[in-house]
Amino acid sequence: SRRHKLYREELNLTSPAAPLPLRPEASWLQFHLGISRDGLYPRSSPAVARLLRDMQEFPTISADYSQDEKALLGACDCSQIVKPSGVHLKLVLRFQDFGKAMFKPMRQKREEETPEDFFYFVDFQRHNAEIAAFHLDRILDFRRVPPTVGRLINVTKEILEVTKNEVLQSVFFVSPASNVCFFAKCPYMCKTEYAVCGNPHLLEGSLSAFLPSLNLAPRLSIPNPWIRSYSFEGKEEWEVNPLYCNTVREIYPYSNSNRLLNIVDMAIFDFLIGNMDRHHYEMFTKFGDDGFLLHLDNARGFGRHSHDEISILAPLSQCCVIKRTTLLRLRLLAEPEYRLSDVMRESLLQDPLAPVLTEPHLLALDRRLQLILDAVGKCIHTFGEATVVANDTVQPQSPAAHRAKLDT
Repeated sequence: SRRHKLYREELNLTSPAAPLPLRPEASWLQFHLGISRDGLYPRSSPAVARLLRDMQEFPTISADYSQDEKALLGACDCSQIVKPSGVHLKLVLRFQDFGKAMFKPMRQKREEETPEDFFYFVDFQRHNAEIAAFHLDRILDFRRVPPTVGRLINVTKEILEVTKNEVLQSVFFVSPASNVCFFAKCPYMCKTEYAVCGNPHLLEGSLSAFLPSLNLAPRLSIPNPWIRSYSFEGKEEWEVNPLYCNTVREIYPYSNSNRLLNIVDMAIFDFLIGNMDRHHYEMFTKFGDDGFLLHLDNARGFGRHSHDEISILAPLSQCCVIKRTTLLRLRLLAEPEYRLSDVMRESLLQDPLAPVLTEPHLLALDRRLQLILDAVGKCIHTFGEATVVANDTVQPQSPAAHRAKLDT
């Protein structure tokens, strides 16, 4: 703490008073400007490549708790918080050009599997799962996961010495092994045994680019119709009623939009990564009911390569619908020359923390992909391809176009 006090005094003497100008070519700004109703970024976006590089290389200029942790401490307006978790330490790191990213530190080694007795809502969150989820989402051509990259962070220089949050400063300590550690200051897991530690200062983590602020790009947070029970006993209706989708289809907006097809996309994505923790989803209000769903918070994926949780596929198996473009991409990734595991392996080699996934996790993707195609095949056999496969290549008309037809 004495060293940090001296550092702050020196910083106050040398820091410029004038605000920094916003550069139009800044990668964060270009990423935000590239968001459209088709996804968070265009295919082969040069802005995303620069953003990943900047998150990896730019020095941090400040660090703070996320809004989730502040909500738990009563330090912010909780009305904008989806679900304050606090059980997984995460920090907001800021960079030059007004860049901002969510930092999730390494808590679990790559070769460790989630124990069989763990419930999904108490599972560890994994930094490498966030990185791998971004690459998989891009390979599937969903483009609904914010750009994410791995980075070795110096927790002393890049967090402790740049934070102005006294609570965050207070949770740093030096372990008996002379490693610099810190832990979450919140109602859960707030003990030193839950700390994350550098070696002695360097710590692996994922950095996920922030989306535009809610003031600039409002978003809705909506409960997932296939939400799981977050208790040790009891089941949701979809878990016991095989005809549950008939009920969902009668509810707006699942009754007259692409929302249900987007839910199926999300279920396919979650099944591939093994994520059972999709209790809510978010979407930009600007794009209306047919807008894409954001695939956020994927750190509970890639926990068990030896188990395929078929229940995650319930939206697909119960509703028996899928987008044609999604099905074509899945079939392509099942071909030997474009095998999903091979494409993922090659893509993940671009990350600074490669190898991001162990080989068993990569091979599990091929196995799960085949299970998805088997489920689609069973639906087609039962109901016919015309009923199951939805042609999503035709863009829906805008509300203004519908009104024009009504006026005439």
